[in-house]
Amino acid sequence: QVQLMESGGGLVQPGESLILSCAVSGSFRRIDAMGWYRQAPGKQREAVATIASSGGRSYADSVKGRFTISRDNAKNTVSLQMNSLKPEDTAVYSCTASIVRAFLGSRDYWGQGTQVTVSS
Repeated sequence: QVQLMESGGGLVQPGESLILSCAVSGSFRRIDAMGWYRQAPGKQREAVATIASSGGRSYADSVKGRFTISRDNAKNTVSLQMNSLKPEDTAVYSCTASIVRAFLGSRDYWGQGTQVTVSS
């Protein structure tokens, strides 16, 4: 069994910062790409940032220069540093990871999500 658990969501004012973290637990051989997605009310889920096992990063245009994704391969965690938050960043943020398990191959796993609200 593999589980992803997010933490760090909350209510902040515009311009403030927030850090989201996601920890992977369970039995697996390795973790490949990891990432963060978000879904705002009435909108489709969108990719926010991804990071490869090698460290290569990609970001949505809307968050470039404000958000930074990082991972700790020793601790099986991925984090999202969010600066200069805007009301339009309000959404449920979910982490995802491509995980290889014995006899099951590679598949994507998701956390339950954490709410981020940016409001004055």
